[in-house]
Amino acid sequence: MTPRPPTPPAHPAGAPDPSGSDRDDLRRRNLAAVLHAVHLRDGSTRADLTRETGLHRSTVRALVAELVRAGIVTEDLAAPSGGVGRPSPRVHATDATRVLTLHPELDATHGALVGLGGRVLARARVPHDAPPTPDDALAAARELRDRLAPTGPLRGVGVAAPGLVDRRTGNVVVAPHLGWRDVPLGPLLAAALDAPVTVDNDANCGVVAEALFGAGRGARAVVYLNGGASGIGGSAADGGVLTVGAHGFGGEIGHTLVRSDGHPCHCGADGCLETEVSRARLLAALGDVPASELEPTLARVVAARPSTALAEIDRQLGYLGVALRTVVNVLNPERIVLGGFLAALVRTRGTAALDAHLARALPGARDDARVVTAALGADLLAVGAAQLVLRDVLADPLSTGR
Repeated sequence: MTPRPPTPPAHPAGAPDPSGSDRDDLRRRNLAAVLHAVHLRDGSTRADLTRETGLHRSTVRALVAELVRAGIVTEDLAAPSGGVGRPSPRVHATDATRVLTLHPELDATHGALVGLGGRVLARARVPHDAPPTPDDALAAARELRDRLAPTGPLRGVGVAAPGLVDRRTGNVVVAPHLGWRDVPLGPLLAAALDAPVTVDNDANCGVVAEALFGAGRGARAVVYLNGGASGIGGSAADGGVLTVGAHGFGGEIGHTLVRSDGHPCHCGADGCLETEVSRARLLAALGDVPASELEPTLARVVAARPSTALAEIDRQLGYLGVALRTVVNVLNPERIVLGGFLAALVRTRGTAALDAHLARALPGARDDARVVTAALGADLLAVGAAQLVLRDVLADPLSTGR
């Protein structure tokens, strides 16, 4: 899985025309190039697609027409630009390509129906009174499927799981906050939903979404950290490739050491980032407000005079800064994207505490590093999880989906 896979190679204008299976492969790759460009920039004109893919304009016209006949895209006339000649039609993805996405969390399983171009078509949630068991998650998935996609085809199901995931098998190796260990989530969901299922870590889904459509767009090296009910997840992408290590378990920035005499972590270490920077501790310091009221409460506390709640806010930002300095030194990102309650902390208190730590990172590594908040909001993990399925659609647009 890659945040922005390279545009598939296209047949250059004027090159010899292949035949037989080579011609079919070339057509597939050219269709993939055009659809990939539409996926990243919905509403591109045919002229845009010609520039983006390097294909001849007549080839682009024919490929778009084929995608229109398949119901994958549609065209409309662009507004006149004042230039010479007819306006180039704009190409939009239709809602025919649909992916069901799932994200099990401590308090709810979230579902969404997502199309091409990062568009969320519908969303729903199934609340849980206690951390869901695997059986609870399966029941919630069936309910969400029936609510969001009772009829019509699905290209598959993408799952953002809050834990370590074996991406080859779809097994959740461990999701400590849910109490899951060695759960074959992908196979279980595939049987329950009668659909192909792909599972990945939720932070991997987050960095993919922000790199493609959000605050990391245009940056080569992106690090994403999300703070939620299950702790702090992290992931990184460099040059369009996820930095996940030999077995896909890399990026666990939530378990970076930030305080040697800190609280014990469920992973067995002490002083991990997610034990010192915690949504539960933050909500408690704010008077046990509900999570839905976190950001407005933070804003009121920051605007008021100093208090124990403000001290907790600053303490957590300080430890976050310690972790980010390590991230900058090790990964040299251009963009550090913060989501969840981490983004709420920065939006209400600013980046001064983080900047003070980043200023002590190594010269060179720190020069282009910029902290930003996630741009996709509540749609983030749904958009990222959908890419687990859509990557196959983009590679072979006319393949048969379910």
